[in-house]
Amino acid sequence: MALDYTVVQEKLTAKFGEEVKDFTNEFSMLAFEIASDKNVEAIHFFRDELGFNFLTDVCGIHYPDNETARQFAVVYHLHNWVENVRVRFKVFLNGANPEVESVASLFASANWQERETYDFYGIIFNNHPDLKRILNMDEMVSFPLRKEFPLEDGNRTDKDDRYFGRIPQNTNAN
Repeated sequence: MALDYTVVQEKLTAKFGEEVKDFTNEFSMLAFEIASDKNVEAIHFFRDELGFNFLTDVCGIHYPDNETARQFAVVYHLHNWVENVRVRFKVFLNGANPEVESVASLFASANWQERETYDFYGIIFNNHPDLKRILNMDEMVSFPLRKEFPLEDGNRTDKDDRYFGRIPQNTNAN
């Protein structure tokens, strides 16, 4: 039997029951949400039971307007090369303490992807082999992709309109 989205959804529901929900098919990819404490078990299931042999991406999202229990999400993209089936799933995390288990022991590529997600969102990946900043300076105390991080420094002068001739001209001729 070919592996398609219906089969994947049925197997996930049979394995995880109420822990998996909100199935959609977006851009020819099955997407769903799973409980945050099931992320490692889900990745393990996809790899060993369903043949998903490539972890395409691990990334974070910040939803500051959501309730505290759902302010952060970690998104996983997996690909089964043999069947050419892709899936994406989210686990939502508490904004006061955004932590989830690392999947680096299952896919080596998760090591750097989780470090990048930590570096930019401050999401802690428990049991990660070397969770430290990967692109930003170690001394940095903020996480630049969180929505509360300012887009620009308020003290910048290089974006002042006076330097670009965009000050309205005086319309009162003397």
